[in-house]
Amino acid sequence: MTLEQLRIFVAVAEQEHMTRAAGVLNLTQSATSAAIAALEDRYAIKLFDRIGRSIKLTDAGRQFVIEARAVLARAAAAEALLADLTGLTRGSLSLAASQTVGNYWLPPLIHRYRQRYPGINVTLKIGNTEQVTAWVHSGLADLGFIEGDVEDTGLSITNVANDELALVVAATHPWAAMKKPTAEQLKDGKWVVREPGSGTRHVLETVLAGLGIARNDIAIGLELPSNESVRAAVVAGAGATVISRIVVANLLNSGALTELKIPLPSRRFFRLRHKEHHVTQAEREFEKLIVEKPQ
Repeated sequence: MTLEQLRIFVAVAEQEHMTRAAGVLNLTQSATSAAIAALEDRYAIKLFDRIGRSIKLTDAGRQFVIEARAVLARAAAAEALLADLTGLTRGSLSLAASQTVGNYWLPPLIHRYRQRYPGINVTLKIGNTEQVTAWVHSGLADLGFIEGDVEDTGLSITNVANDELALVVAATHPWAAMKKPTAEQLKDGKWVVREPGSGTRHVLETVLAGLGIARNDIAIGLELPSNESVRAAVVAGAGATVISRIVVANLLNSGALTELKIPLPSRRFFRLRHKEHHVTQAEREFEKLIVEKPQ
């Protein structure tokens, strides 16, 4: 059994698809399939059930993926320790972020970091708040960045930035002319929301609860997996949403979306790091960059 086989196995387990996993790993589909077949043949065990074009972990596969991730995390920690000994001339930094942070706030930072340390390979995984927390906790990411509150005693959690939220509708939406809808109107309206586990979804439900509106009292027209899909649906008139201002700033400026005035909390962006993992020089320099002002 090799580390490469373990990496392939974990990628296939996460993607639940051979071709998608191959794309993530920059391998051919045949090489990916062969690595999985070699593992299953070597130990005479079935790790995946093939269901149509997708695949699912068997019970044995679900148990094995936990150990495989742990081995890969330890190998990454050993590699990071060696990379530290060479300064910042080579090495890697694995980041994970929830969608608003990962798609809008982090990319300029990553660009500045790569300009300063071109020998460090930076990777970024995008998920929701719950997924990012799990990746950092399991060692699949060195640093995580989220926009939702999280409680995990195994993680170091630091506020690194603030985020403004906005309640928006399409310019053609009936609410657009009133600017400030009542609680009853909010209750009766159609909503476009992110999936459960999203920090943005949690904020919306908290705000509505503060107005006396329970989660089951609102009509969810669409539940979508990304900020971009939510934004597009709202522009098309599918309903209202609460979303980060940085996601819709251009559309507000152009008039395609209208912001409604209701009390919304300022949301914080947090950095997550496992308390027991070695803090590499690459991580320390990235965190320094966060507090620097761009030149």
